[in-house]
Amino acid sequence: MTRETDMLALGRTAKTASAQLRLAGGESRNAALHAMASEIRKAERAILEANARDMTAAANKGLSPAMLDRLKLDIARIAAIADGLDAIAQLPDPVGAVEKTWTRPNGLHFSQVRVPIGVIGMIYESRPNVTADAGGLCVKSGNACVLRGGSESVGSNKAIHAALQAGLRAQGLPEGCITLVQTTDRAAVGDMLRGLNGTIDIIIPRGGKGLVTRVQEDARVPVLAHLEGLNHSYIHAEANIDQAVNIIENAKLRRTGVCGSTETVLVDATIAPEALPALFKKLNGRCELRGDAQAQKLLPGIRAATRADFATEHLAPILNIAVVDGMTAALTHISKYGSGHTDAILTESPDAAEMFLNSVDSAIVLHNASTQYADGGEFGFGAEIGIATGRLHARGPVGAQHLTTYKYQVRGTGQVRP
Repeated sequence: MTRETDMLALGRTAKTASAQLRLAGGESRNAALHAMASEIRKAERAILEANARDMTAAANKGLSPAMLDRLKLDIARIAAIADGLDAIAQLPDPVGAVEKTWTRPNGLHFSQVRVPIGVIGMIYESRPNVTADAGGLCVKSGNACVLRGGSESVGSNKAIHAALQAGLRAQGLPEGCITLVQTTDRAAVGDMLRGLNGTIDIIIPRGGKGLVTRVQEDARVPVLAHLEGLNHSYIHAEANIDQAVNIIENAKLRRTGVCGSTETVLVDATIAPEALPALFKKLNGRCELRGDAQAQKLLPGIRAATRADFATEHLAPILNIAVVDGMTAALTHISKYGSGHTDAILTESPDAAEMFLNSVDSAIVLHNASTQYADGGEFGFGAEIGIATGRLHARGPVGAQHLTTYKYQVRGTGQVRP
C-alpha cells in the first residue's frame, strides 16, 4: 500500500499545484522557465554524472544502440535542453488566448478562450530530455504534470527534475507543478493509468510500441498517443536524384534512433536504375540496405526485405527499399505499412507534390525535406511533448498550445431566454 499511497499523494500535490499555476500570469510562468533553464546549466556536472551511471547500467543490461543513443546526454545535449526551456518561454502565451468571438442578435457576446487541461500524466522511456521538455511545456501552458520515466534513465531524470524544481522555487511557484515518480516499480504506471483518483486529466505515452499499446488498452483517462515512426521517403519519377540521395542520407543517418528517421525508401520504377546505385554509393558501409525483388535486381548482393522489415521501426542503420510503379503504388505501400507519423516525397513536380501532400494521411507530410524535421523545435514550438498520430485534440508535434483546451465565456446585459 505504500506505493499506492505515495502515488495518490503525488496526484493530489499535482492537482493542488495546477490550480495555483492556472492563476499564475504568463510573466510568472515565463520567468520560471528561464530560471529552470539557468538551473539546468548550473547542474550540468551533476546531470552528466547521473547520466553516466545510467548509461553504464543500461549497457550492462544490453539495451539496443538506439535506446542508448536516446538515453545519452552530453554537454551539447544539456545545453539544448536549457536552450529549449528558454525558447518555450519566448513563445506566445496560449493561456487566455481568444480563439474567436461573435455576437448573437440578442446581444449576447461569446468568446472561445484557451485554458489549461489540468494535470498531464507523462509516461516515457529512455529520453531524459523529455523530463525537461514535458515539464517546460506544461508550465508554459498552465498545467501541472506527473512524470514517469523509464527505469533505465532514473538517475538522469532525478537530476534534471531537481534543477527544474529549483527554478520553480526561485520564482515562487509550487514544486508540485512538475512532479516525478521516484519509484521504478512498474505498478506505478498502472496507478497513473487509473488516473490517481481523478487527479490526472490526460495521459501521454512516449516510447516503444509495447508501452503505447499498454497505455491505450489500460488507461481509464483520455490518451494522447505517440505511435512508432514507420516513416517513408518516396523518390518520385521527377526527383532531383542528387538532392534526393542527400535528403535520404540525412533522413536515415542523422540520428537513427529518433522517431523521425526514415525506415523505408520507395523508388519510382522509372528512376530506380539511376537512383538506387546513387543511393547505394552514398550509404554503402554505413547503412544496411534491404530491398524487395526489384531493388535486389538493381543492387545485387543487398539483403532481401521481408514484410516484417517493412512493418518494423528499426531505429538502427537499416533501410528498407521498395521499387514502386508510380504514385498510386507508393500511396498504397504507405497506407499498408505506415504508422501515420511522417512521410515525404522527393520530386521536382509541383503536381506530384500536391497530390502526395493531400493524399497521405499522416500527421506530418513533407516535400523535398528530411523526415527528421518531425520535431517540435523545428516547427517553432520550442520543444515537443511527443508526436501525436491520432486524429483528435492534437496531431503532429505537441507543443504548449496543444496542451490547452477551451471554454466559452458569454457576456450579457440582462438577457433572459424566452
